[in-house]
Amino acid sequence: MGLLVRWLILTVAIIVASYLIQGIEVSGFFSAFFAAAILGVLNVFFRPILLILTLPINILTLGFFTFIINAVLLKMASGVISGFVVHGFWSAVFGGLIISVVSWLLNSFINDQGRVGYTDLRRRDDGRWE
Repeated sequence: MGLLVRWLILTVAIIVASYLIQGIEVSGFFSAFFAAAILGVLNVFFRPILLILTLPINILTLGFFTFIINAVLLKMASGVISGFVVHGFWSAVFGGLIISVVSWLLNSFINDQGRVGYTDLRRRDDGRWE
């Protein structure tokens, strides 16, 4: 259940990026759905390898080279899915940034079982929160 919810969240993030970035085009929901699947597979298999290979550059740029890796993976996903097109390098960089932020925001509300989770804080007698 959690995998499907995260897949749908990534789909929504791709659709949001296509509305905000002029160089990203999605022809429909299913194109974004399959693009999210391909992007998820690329993130699982290729992203760790690319991060290790580019570690010295990533350290020198204080982690900003990770945005370039995200852009490359987004361009790779657009090459596989016919209804998902990313025009240009900067569209891929900004699209990757938006997709990352939207996915992070939406996934922060989802627990491991795919349900909306929250933390119930209570104030103790000594004034501390638990």
